Amino acid sequence: MLNPNASIWGSDERWSYFLTANYLESDAGIENPTSSRKPIHDHTNQVKGFGEVSYLIDSDTRLSFMFGVTDNRFQIPDNPGQTPQFGYLGRTDFNSALLNEQQRERTRFGTLALQGKLGRTDYQVSLGQRYTRVGFSPDRVGDLMFNGVAAAVSRSNRASTVQADFATPLGDSNTLRYGIYGSFEYAFSGNDAWVFPADANGNQTSTTPVNILDNNRLVARTWSGYLQDEWSLGERWTINYGLRGDQYTLAGATSGQLSPRLGVVYQATESTTVHAGYARYFTPPATEMITTSNIARFDGTTNAVSNPGNARPLAERSNYFDLGVSQNVGPSLTLGLDGYYRDVRRLQDEGQFGAALVYSTFNYAHGHVGGVEFSASYDQGPLAAYFNLAYSRAMGKQVITSQYNFALNDLAYIAGNYIHLDHDQTYTSSGGISYALGDQSRVGADYLFGSGLRRDGTVPNGDSMPDYFQLNLSVSHDFEFAGTGKLHTQLALINALDRTYQLRDGSGIGVGAPQFGPRRGLYLSVQKDF
Repeated sequence: MLNPNASIWGSDERWSYFLTANYLESDAGIENPTSSRKPIHDHTNQVKGFGEVSYLIDSDTRLSFMFGVTDNRFQIPDNPGQTPQFGYLGRTDFNSALLNEQQRERTRFGTLALQGKLGRTDYQVSLGQRYTRVGFSPDRVGDLMFNGVAAAVSRSNRASTVQADFATPLGDSNTLRYGIYGSFEYAFSGNDAWVFPADANGNQTSTTPVNILDNNRLVARTWSGYLQDEWSLGERWTINYGLRGDQYTLAGATSGQLSPRLGVVYQATESTTVHAGYARYFTPPATEMITTSNIARFDGTTNAVSNPGNARPLAERSNYFDLGVSQNVGPSLTLGLDGYYRDVRRLQDEGQFGAALVYSTFNYAHGHVGGVEFSASYDQGPLAAYFNLAYSRAMGKQVITSQYNFALNDLAYIAGNYIHLDHDQTYTSSGGISYALGDQSRVGADYLFGSGLRRDGTVPNGDSMPDYFQLNLSVSHDFEFAGTGKLHTQLALINALDRTYQLRDGSGIGVGAPQFGPRRGLYLSVQKDF
């Protein structure tokens, strides 16, 4: 792996700037679908850059421009030993270790923001634009033989945004915050697919593929506004309450919601803080939609679906409750406990349905998500440590959009039963400890634990993968050179125990392929400040 990066910053009178860029080249770009130490066909090249330039107009007013760009290329890793399911021009054998699927992801954005003060009111007004594009290139012969479809997939989205936020003090105890947000999105999806002819039961009737072009354009608009008051009641109580309104339009269909918010923070003692809150949320879906006419083009092929269903994604509506406490135990130890619950209608989820690493949105009619999180952090002298433990449960029932991605027996079961979401994991934990050896050296260790993501059992997502544990070790040292100054170095041993663990087995709702955690690896980083 090679990962050089550089940052530069500075100021000159009223001007200030910050620029950073990094490049990554690795032979492990995407999670390995096998337990091997080195993935097959998993090379990646990634370029990322970010910058900010600002100009101080006067003591109260600043004009800033932020921008960024990414260009990431991936090979899709191969899983050897797979058996072809279809014939191609009389050919019946294909080595799955020689598949050549590729994906490229590009993003660029820019935001111009004006910050200032009008009387007692602070404000920030910004204009922005974001462009994203994902392109997947299949192995035409291989994908046809294994999946019955080889599709070159492209998706792009250009979003133009405007946002204005204000904060006005009202006396000594209240601060009124209010603002608006608008977004105009233009999305394109393209699908250049090769498929085989098939009978009504989906059986291949010819080994000669046919080409189907499937393109779609969408326009989406979002408008939001909010009004919120922060009310300080003495030194111990702070209450935030307000109202937010959202309106979302996709392909001519409009939905919206008024959402109340209430949050309370109580400083019980100098070392104890309690918080509680309620909020109603309205979450628009990703700007994408496969129309029924697009789906109908694949009738009579090996990519036909048995149930088109409702192709239009829906905005999610939820009620969110939160209660927590933070406790300082002396000057060095901080403990936290937080519980949350979310009751959801039109629960949004995403899945990878096909070979491309492109995620598609679908909705459950009902959902509930809840959990408890505990955290602890310690920092005194040369010793620093942290610990996190979380319990969560995320369930959904009755798929009401994008049913074409699901098997009929799965849809029938989910229609009357709650199932775990594919990313649901009952227990997770992380922790770490580091110790400074003087002013120039530090040693450390950290770990990750999970009780296992979901996989299919007797019902969809009804079982979980085995639990996993990963231990990482590190040591850092600052070298001092008379001619060039300080050189910071760090040596990290990832998965020090070289435990092989599987995150996914390829089954479950919206799970595209098996995934394994990283094998043991040794990484050296060097940093020089000028």
